[in-house]
Amino acid sequence: MHPRDIRLRRRCNSALARLDPPRPFSVTALCDQLAEQRRRPIHLHPLPAHAAAAGTCGMWLATETADHIFFEQRTGRLHQEHIVLHELGHVLLDHYALGPDGDAAAGLLPDLDPQLVHRLLRRTNYTTPQEKEAETLAGLIRTRAEAAGRRLDGVLGDLQAAMGVRG
Repeated sequence: MHPRDIRLRRRCNSALARLDPPRPFSVTALCDQLAEQRRRPIHLHPLPAHAAAAGTCGMWLATETADHIFFEQRTGRLHQEHIVLHELGHVLLDHYALGPDGDAAAGLLPDLDPQLVHRLLRRTNYTTPQEKEAETLAGLIRTRAEAAGRRLDGVLGDLQAAMGVRG
């Protein structure tokens, strides 16, 4: 494995170790948990159509008081959840905007006062180290949540299944 990939895995595993995904797992419950831990709300929003048309599928916008995660709404539920997990990856890894994304708020969210924006990261590709880290962490969060959901066996597992609760 390349040393760069080893560093990426270590950073993602370190961030994952600080998480205790809620059970049963849901992206909304994870957002609530992180908002409480970070003492700032996390708001989920559908991505504006013009931002999606510009090639953006997810975006994290941080203001002084809250985090806003935008996700593509014209895709399946699991893909929407993955986009949110990816953007949460940016939050958990404390990423900053690089290059022109820092000035993109005016074009993507024209009604937003640019002075309110502290950070803005949008995903249009997976080529930067930050995007690779966020994508890796999103996958690790989902894998851990699914593994935790499968741990209930026997009577507890039967009860969970009967109640329609999924991990």
